[in-house]
Amino acid sequence: MDDLGAALTAAFGLLTELDPRLLGIVALSLEVSLTAVLLAALVGLPLGALLAVARFPGRGAAIAACNALMGLPPVVAGLVLYLLLSRSGPLGGLGLLFTPAAMVLAQAVLVAPILTALSAQAMETLWEDLSELLRSFGIGPATAMRTLLWEGRFALPTVLLAGFGRAAAEVGAVMIVGGNIEGYTRVMTTAIALETSKGDLPLALALGLVLLAVVLAVNGLAQALRGAAARAEG
Repeated sequence: MDDLGAALTAAFGLLTELDPRLLGIVALSLEVSLTAVLLAALVGLPLGALLAVARFPGRGAAIAACNALMGLPPVVAGLVLYLLLSRSGPLGGLGLLFTPAAMVLAQAVLVAPILTALSAQAMETLWEDLSELLRSFGIGPATAMRTLLWEGRFALPTVLLAGFGRAAAEVGAVMIVGGNIEGYTRVMTTAIALETSKGDLPLALALGLVLLAVVLAVNGLAQALRGAAARAEG
């Protein structure tokens, strides 16, 4: 207990003193996760709108695949990306392995199915309410998709926050493709794993507290946005 108390005291000291190493890890974590969510949103939200609007053979299978990929094991995604980005892989010439860009790509791959599936569910409800009206105006699928994305502007931010929470908590895939290089590819989750194994509990605890605060803030913001969306619809 004394060791734990000392570690917690030292952890709070790192936080209050704004330790440069701690700040660097946190900043990189937020940069990687936010960029990954942005990239995933550019793919996932339009696909979600497409699945909500379009009716085509295999649509059910596509939705089932997105739902299944929401549970994609991170280490499997990391391994596949490692093979693609390694020197002997088809994308090895890009030189992305063990860089922040590879970590962004890994998180985006994991988050995109989540954004696609959740946005499709949200916009499916909107489409049921608006489909007859939009069809009466002769609006085509592309315009209908844009309309759904606009009408879902209050609900979709919660989808994005869910994706960010998933990205920020990721460790396996980013460890594989990022290499956990100090000062370059070390993010909160990988640093916590490493520092704990090294016995550096103060830094691990400080990063854990920051990560917990980020997750709680994201959940709180998601709840607030859901409340705002409910009030707007009412």
